[in-house]
Amino acid sequence: MNTFGKLRLLAVSVVVLASCAPKAPDTAADVAALKADPGAWFEAYGAGNADGVANLYAEDAILMAPGAPAVTGRAAIREFIASDIAQSKSSGLVLNFGEVTGVGVAGDTGWLSGSFSAADGSGVIVDKGKFLSVYSRTGDGWTLIRDTWNSDMTPASPADEEPMAEVFAD
Repeated sequence: MNTFGKLRLLAVSVVVLASCAPKAPDTAADVAALKADPGAWFEAYGAGNADGVANLYAEDAILMAPGAPAVTGRAAIREFIASDIAQSKSSGLVLNFGEVTGVGVAGDTGWLSGSFSAADGSGVIVDKGKFLSVYSRTGDGWTLIRDTWNSDMTPASPADEEPMAEVFAD
């Protein structure tokens, strides 16, 4: 076989092998579904619907809120959210969704990050922060399996907090 024939065989082989590579799955529908989820979460929370929020989580989900121990399981998450909603309402706080800042899908796992703010009764922003949520694909769509958030606000100065000696005193 001459050099031209070898080059032609090599070119055909490369094309054939390249066409055998699996195509990346189209995740556009999954990404759209994940992007819609924070709206449902914030809407249910704002309506005082702890069941509606809790039903977005898997039975064995873990919620990791700032300043609190991790909460495991849908029932415990519902209880935590109900208490949080009651505290927000009694203090006049309104929680607002900001924007989606990232989203991704890999197989049956998805993730979403975004921002939020909290305003007092007069509309003044008293907190703003970000969240990261991890989802698992189920027969019914996407279900939250891990959820966490934290504040972007500057923490209280040490002078505003109790000295450690007083915290651990008998």
